[in-house]
Amino acid sequence: MRIGFAVPVSGSWATPANMARVARRAEELGYHELWTFQRLLYPRGHGMGPVYRSVHDPVVTLAYLAGLTERVRLGVAVLNIPFASPALLAKQLASLQAVSGGRLDAGLGLGWLPEEFAASGASFERRGRRAEEFVPLLRRLWTEETVEHRGEFYELPPVHQDPRPSPVPPILLGGSADVALRRAGRLADGWISSSREDLDGINEKIYIVKEAAREAGRDPGALRFVTRGVTRVRPAGAAGREALTGSFEEIRGDVAALEARGVTEVFHDLNFDPEIGSPDADPAGSMRRAEEALEALAP
Repeated sequence: MRIGFAVPVSGSWATPANMARVARRAEELGYHELWTFQRLLYPRGHGMGPVYRSVHDPVVTLAYLAGLTERVRLGVAVLNIPFASPALLAKQLASLQAVSGGRLDAGLGLGWLPEEFAASGASFERRGRRAEEFVPLLRRLWTEETVEHRGEFYELPPVHQDPRPSPVPPILLGGSADVALRRAGRLADGWISSSREDLDGINEKIYIVKEAAREAGRDPGALRFVTRGVTRVRPAGAAGREALTGSFEEIRGDVAALEARGVTEVFHDLNFDPEIGSPDADPAGSMRRAEEALEALAP
């Protein structure tokens, strides 16, 4: 089991100085990876909650942290495929792979907020079919000398896109529906669970991903299964507590249970705790709690 930590990207504590403090300390403590997430905008009056109200761009954040760290991996969970062309995203992530010294993990998803699609000029329909075309084309842009493509959603004349990344970043796909899980098994290097995942039943989704990989002639044992840990540190012994909510001891026990269910990586994401990742939270208090969690949950 590999343990990661999400840097401050949401709410009042998400300042460049705090990003740097968390990233450097996580690297010192031996965390496997630093993680970010994407929220393009927040519709006025929407009820999705304060964690999404003020969020930094994940690619820019990871580029900043690449210059401040040396060993820890850098991940995004997830970038939404419909908001950018394969050529643009391939260029951005190839450059991020270069400046980070090959430490990038590229998590991709379909998106779910209609207003973000409208703002991006993208269609909400046929998102899955778009992903089926997008992921192989992204890899071709990273690996082939000349790329030519004419598909349902994207078209490229014969082009070069250099410099190509080395090594090619792993692609991890999100999604919780059966069709999305099977897509991850067929196309990706692994699967990332969402912030709303029922962790008690995550082994069933891992099974679906592995079966799809096996049916596609791929090695299911080579896939990664990454869980965003919506981690909330609270007093021990709460009745009916959710996984990864509770005392440090309880949270560590939950991580062990996830490993037994087939999860290969967990990252603790305090951004999704409304007491921390909110525009109205006290940033000094959020950092104090985050630094305590960094120490207590370190691998």
